[in-house]
Amino acid sequence: MKTNSPPRVFPSHVSCPRVPPPCVAIVLFLFFSLSALQPSALFSAPLTIATYNIANYTLTGRIVEGIYMRGYPKTEKEKTALRAVIKALDADILALQEMGTQPFLNELLRDLKTEGVDYPHAQLIEAADTDRHVAVLSRRPFTTVRKHTDLTFKYFDATERVKRGLLEVHVKTGAGDLALFIVHLKSRLTDRKDDPESVQRRLAEAQAVRDRVLLVYPKPAGNPDARFMILGDFNDIRANPPLQRLVKQGRVEITQALRATDSRGEVWTHFYEKRDTYTRVDHILVSPALKKFVTGGVAHIYDGPGVREASDHRPVYVRLDLHP
Repeated sequence: MKTNSPPRVFPSHVSCPRVPPPCVAIVLFLFFSLSALQPSALFSAPLTIATYNIANYTLTGRIVEGIYMRGYPKTEKEKTALRAVIKALDADILALQEMGTQPFLNELLRDLKTEGVDYPHAQLIEAADTDRHVAVLSRRPFTTVRKHTDLTFKYFDATERVKRGLLEVHVKTGAGDLALFIVHLKSRLTDRKDDPESVQRRLAEAQAVRDRVLLVYPKPAGNPDARFMILGDFNDIRANPPLQRLVKQGRVEITQALRATDSRGEVWTHFYEKRDTYTRVDHILVSPALKKFVTGGVAHIYDGPGVREASDHRPVYVRLDLHP
C-alpha cells in the first residue's frame, strides 16, 4: 500500500539540486502529455493473450532419467525451457493449467522476474483437484476476480464438482471490459469402465461451465458489451460435444472457436504419449462481440525453441486490437 511521504527538506548547508532548463522542459512536456490522455487511451494498446498447459508444475509421479519417481518436482531443465517459452510468448495475460499450489506459482513468478519477465498480477483457484490448478498471470490489473468452485453436475448416481473449477478475471481495455473464463476440463483418464476416456464427465463439466458463463453474460450473441473468451485445456477436439456445448446452446451462438496454426501450418497442441497421437485440445473461444477485435481473425500456436522440452502441450495465443 502506498503512503504519503513527507516533503523532502534539505539542510540549510546543502544546496537544492538544480535541474538544467532543457530537462525541465522535457519533464513538463511528458507530464502534460500523459495528463492529457483519456483513461481509455491508456488501455487501448493491443493485447496478447495466451493459454498454456505447463505439464505438472507440482509434485507428482514422473519418469526422471528412465526411473519412475514418486512426488517429484518438475525438473530444472523443464523449468528453464518453460521460462524461455513464456518469455518468447511475451503475453500480456497468460492462462496456465496444471499449476501446483500457491508456493509453486510464487516460485515461477520469482524466477521469471529474475530473468526480466514481470507479471505483477496473478491469481490461482483451488478447487476439487488439490494437485493441479488453474492460474493466470497478467501485466494489467484485474478489475474483477471470481473463483467458481461451486460448479456441480449429475454424473451417473452422484453429484460431482468441476474438477479444476472456473477462474474468471476481468481487465479494462480501450473497448471496455474484457473477461476471461479459464478452464481445464477432465482429462481422458478414467476409473469408470462405463465412461471410456471420461467423455461423459468432460461433457458435463463443459455444460456446467457454459451455464455459469451465461449467468454472467445472458444472450451474448445480442450483447455488444459481452466481450469475453473461454480458454484453456479442454482435453478434447473442436468438433466434439464438450466444445460444441460452449460454442452454441441449441441454435444460439455463445462463442466462436478460433482456428490456430503454428509457423509450419500444423494444428496440434498436445502429444499424447500413451496413444502416440498429436491432437488439438487447447483452445481459445471468443464471444461474437469480441471476434471483431481479433487480429487476423485467428489464433496462433507457438512452436519456437524450448516448447517440446517445457511441456507435452504447446501454447495457443491471440492478439486483440481493443480500440475504443
